[in-house]
Amino acid sequence: MQIYQKIAFSFRQWLIFQIEPKLLLLSVTLSVSGVTVVTQKPPVVTMRKGETATIDCNLGTVTGSAARWYKQTPGGVPQFVLWFYHGWSSPEYGSGFSSPKFTSNHQSTSDYRLIINNVEEGDSAVYYCKTWDNSAKQYVSQ
Repeated sequence: MQIYQKIAFSFRQWLIFQIEPKLLLLSVTLSVSGVTVVTQKPPVVTMRKGETATIDCNLGTVTGSAARWYKQTPGGVPQFVLWFYHGWSSPEYGSGFSSPKFTSNHQSTSDYRLIINNVEEGDSAVYYCKTWDNSAKQYVSQ
């Protein structure tokens, strides 16, 4: 993907399933030169199977663009989960993803949340958000 050639980022955002039915969420850091910085939180969340996971994404100075969420399993390619814009009533989903398992909401025009309901082992992956930065004319991601 061309995006990855333009953006340098390091992953720390892992949703890891542990044998004792708990899930662990770690955060991601993004290093981008001259481009809006997209950030995700929380740094770490531990939960049990069946609980609800939430990941927040701040789009920085971008306010007129949708948040796009992706899921990537170790050794796999990113899968498009959903995208959501603050002016929409509900998200649009990628192939194989749907509500109520995955959904999204927003707290402001630049703060979005991915919600994963009833977490299970198959949800273990890297989750990251991406948005279009119109001033830089490129996508920026977490």
